Amino acid sequence: MIAALLFLAFAFFAVAQAGTVRNGGQTAADAAALGAAEDDRQQFFDGFLDALDTKDGWQDWLDAVAPLTGDGCGAAARFADRNRSDLLSCDLVTRDGDDGYRVRIETRFDTGNTVVPGTDNRTAKATATAVIRPRCEADDTGGSDDTDDPGDAAEEIELSCDGEELTIDPEDEGEGLKPSDLFSVVLVE
Repeated sequence: MIAALLFLAFAFFAVAQAGTVRNGGQTAADAAALGAAEDDRQQFFDGFLDALDTKDGWQDWLDAVAPLTGDGCGAAARFADRNRSDLLSCDLVTRDGDDGYRVRIETRFDTGNTVVPGTDNRTAKATATAVIRPRCEADDTGGSDDTDDPGDAAEEIELSCDGEELTIDPEDEGEGLKPSDLFSVVLVE
């Protein structure tokens, strides 16, 4: 009787250990996908700020459609590694018009030795997808209404960000603005 109870206890422990490995793998995949998308979000944000200087092309950066030169998959690999996992694949994806990354990882940690046959040293594989969603739309007027003084260096940019009004003065170069003010990064799968 005691032997059966001990075996049952070890079997429950093996199931719990497998669940821990599976959850840890999903956490690593989520972190990798979010890291890749956040790398792109930072590029969109930096591009938007740079475009404020010339007041040319900032709309493409704000809409998250400007061409990027970064390495979102490199960021995904770094986040997977921080979570003791290896990046198996990283692909650009589009979900409902929003661009992002789909990643697949495999954990470097495993279930260890168990009493349940066939469950020893099992790793976990997991997949996650994260996208960048622009939060803001430009005001239809394209700037302030003060057009009487042609000597004004730059007009303010009026944005509506998820229902809240945001005014950006290009001469301030977006001081106090954060990437999350303009873009959100979300898991979609």
